[in-house]
Amino acid sequence: MCGIVGLLIKKPELQPHLGEWLVPMLEGMAERGPDSAGLALFRKPSANGQIKKYSLFDPTGQVRWQELLEHLKNRQYAETAVSASLTSQANHAILHTNLEPPILKPWLAEHYPAVYVLSVGRAIELYKDVGSPRAIAQKYQFHKLAGSHAVGHTRMATESCKFLEWRLREGDDLATALAKGAKEFDGFYTFLMGTGDQLALVRDAFACKPAVVAETEDYVAIASEFRSLAHLPHINDAHIFEPAPEELHIWKA
Repeated sequence: MCGIVGLLIKKPELQPHLGEWLVPMLEGMAERGPDSAGLALFRKPSANGQIKKYSLFDPTGQVRWQELLEHLKNRQYAETAVSASLTSQANHAILHTNLEPPILKPWLAEHYPAVYVLSVGRAIELYKDVGSPRAIAQKYQFHKLAGSHAVGHTRMATESCKFLEWRLREGDDLATALAKGAKEFDGFYTFLMGTGDQLALVRDAFACKPAVVAETEDYVAIASEFRSLAHLPHINDAHIFEPAPEELHIWKA
């Protein structure tokens, strides 16, 4: 049993409230997943198309992020001048650099083997850790995060394969990947998925796994249970519904 939450801010001027509104949603799912939690945040990509964002995680808590940054910037590559900057919070860091994964990942594995690369992209930042959702949100100051949309997950200790990620890498758009998943998967599920500019939700043919949507002129909010939505502004005026079985919903950021 796990809990999912998602929030998409429709109006750019309200994007600074994303973390503030999302944290109570994530904390409301604690009973559905007390062991660990994660958050995928999407911001406007850098204007420089060569710059990628790497979400880095050090479970040991021993890595000194600024030293890692200076070490990386001092490296010499035959064909690439290194551009890099970094922001950090506790065990996580977001690295902005022009280095491609085939260059950066082997370098990290050699010099900082404890560091995991959680995500690579232009818009996404990924955070996850073990512990209660409230403790994780406080540790990484999720309430300060701003962006267009985010997906959060509280979970018990389970593991699963990433079919949808594979389909997107193969060239499917989001709707096509989800449609193929509906044909391939056998069992009960509710998928909540974010890309750089979209938020998508779909349930299986039996719709056994819960999902509630609240939509206003300002936002779209999704959670496994309504209690994670009750605090949101103007919730009494929201259009609230449970998606029908196999009904695909996609919202544009």
